[in-house]
Amino acid sequence: MKYQGIGSSGVEASRIAMGVMRMAGKTRDEAREIAQTALDCGMNFFDSADIYGAGESSRVLGQALHDLGVNRQDVVLQTKFGIAPDFTGRRNGIYDFSRDHLLSSLEAELERLQTDYVDFVLLHRLDALCELDELGQTMAEIVDSGMARHIGVSNMGPWSCEMLQANLDQKLEVNQLQFGLCHAGMVRMQMHENMDDDAAADRDGGVLAYSQLTGMTIQAWSPLQYGMFAGTFIDNEQFSELNQVLAELAEAKGVSKEAIAVAWILRHPAHMQVISGSMNPERIRSIAASAEVELSRQDWYDLYIAAGNDLP
Repeated sequence: MKYQGIGSSGVEASRIAMGVMRMAGKTRDEAREIAQTALDCGMNFFDSADIYGAGESSRVLGQALHDLGVNRQDVVLQTKFGIAPDFTGRRNGIYDFSRDHLLSSLEAELERLQTDYVDFVLLHRLDALCELDELGQTMAEIVDSGMARHIGVSNMGPWSCEMLQANLDQKLEVNQLQFGLCHAGMVRMQMHENMDDDAAADRDGGVLAYSQLTGMTIQAWSPLQYGMFAGTFIDNEQFSELNQVLAELAEAKGVSKEAIAVAWILRHPAHMQVISGSMNPERIRSIAASAEVELSRQDWYDLYIAAGNDLP
């Protein structure tokens, strides 16, 4: 496993992080095996959120790390908050950056994770009703109290980040964004700038360049998915050309297709961190191997084009 700095926080973490969105419902033994496999592979970074399994994913992770006797200082824990239950029952949730909600959510997460602090806490998606002064005071209180050491965001563009940052005492260190071979719009838009084709449409506000300029670490979620949790592109007949190139490179490098697909993300000079959400120990080991894979420029572009991304 290779390691990298996260933003300008000074925290060194594994380039592949263990995401636990799907850990809710795992038995105690299963969760322990999953966490142990990640640790054995050199993953020292675990990512959760208060809404994953309505908090159950964090509880199961916290119990697994406790059962394994993991030293708190040996792992980096991250959670996300800011999405609240929709009490009408008509949708999964609404957004809430109010002081009361953020503090109560984080306190509950710390209890579930069996820790008195998280290394990073991220604002999950932008609350349109966010009171910026209140948010700034709340995040300062969270950091000053020691509940979280560093802060960041998830699924936000440059102007939202700038708006929040102008009212925060702490630097936003992380932006967790969907990115991968079949969700590569951030890269595609850059290469089609000054064009009038569909690929030139700026849907992300230049967030990739912004992150590099400001030193924010992009954490790539759903690296092997297409669409919004539509499914994986690995061994999917809809992506036959991509899978052919993945297979050729996997054979040449002596790793799996999954490892090649994740290595494609790691090859980008933005130094992204990848969030792996697999709960399969064998696949966790397979994905972890991507940190040691070196792709040439030709390899990278061959994969990009095979995934259906054209060059201008």
